[in-house]
Amino acid sequence: MNEQWFARRTWQSPAWTPEELSRAKGRRTVSVVLPALNEEATVGDVVASVRPLLGSLVDELVVIDSGSTDGTAAAAAQAGARVVDREDVLQDWKPLPGKGEVLWRSLAATSGELVVFLDSDLVEPDPEFVPSLLGPLLCAPGVELVKGFYRRPLRLETDEFGTGGGRVTELLARPLLAALRPSLSWLVQPLGGEYAATRRLLESVPFATGYGVEIGLLLDAEARYGLDALAQVNLGVRKHRNRSLQQLGVMARQILSTALDRCGVAEPGAEELTQFVQVAGQWVADVKQVPVLDRPPMREVLATHT
Repeated sequence: MNEQWFARRTWQSPAWTPEELSRAKGRRTVSVVLPALNEEATVGDVVASVRPLLGSLVDELVVIDSGSTDGTAAAAAQAGARVVDREDVLQDWKPLPGKGEVLWRSLAATSGELVVFLDSDLVEPDPEFVPSLLGPLLCAPGVELVKGFYRRPLRLETDEFGTGGGRVTELLARPLLAALRPSLSWLVQPLGGEYAATRRLLESVPFATGYGVEIGLLLDAEARYGLDALAQVNLGVRKHRNRSLQQLGVMARQILSTALDRCGVAEPGAEELTQFVQVAGQWVADVKQVPVLDRPPMREVLATHT
């Protein structure tokens, strides 16, 4: 069954033309959202890669700033995006740290019937990312969530290796899905930050506030709408800032907790992660608090504001 889904819902060489997508779009509206936290160096190029589509395939282009302390907001605005500070959205809800938090808030700051998410730390972003992600939503009946997949070079200091990125995917997410939700085993990049979905789906499910947001949405979408509501497209190459193993450990801890929760597996113990660092030749415990929280479905939140 999974192999049949892969053949039916995977686009290895997406080739939709702008005219084809515009016809398929009809009167539907599209929002492109970039979550950003201190991405001054890259956010402008990501915005610029989408800007030519504004007014045709894309109806609004929004950068949701997550409390940046650098020039992220100014760079995004100069490149042509509408910049929204997380503090200005749903002001009755005190902001929580995390990527999922700003993605959740973006639903209250945008109006598109289809929403495309792009990470703001992309290097050399491809202008075809957005059209390719929209293709299945616009042209394949029944699709609710489209995940991008790609080759992810591993960039270490000044060197770049052809593969090796996506370490959390290969070491955690893929084995975890194989064990707990094998129906999703044929997804190439379950954790990737480039994806698109219907507002109907996004507003109907909870959002993990941290790095568990992508796997949470994936598991909830499959549980709610079935495997055939998922699709994936090849985006070629994705370059971004690679993180240290310690940073990836914290990320993996949040992803693990969200996945276990969505699969109905009780998790004992505190929400923390103990790592070890060397100080003056001695190994010292570094205990980090890793809160794993969910925001309620946006549909419920907006209903209380009307």
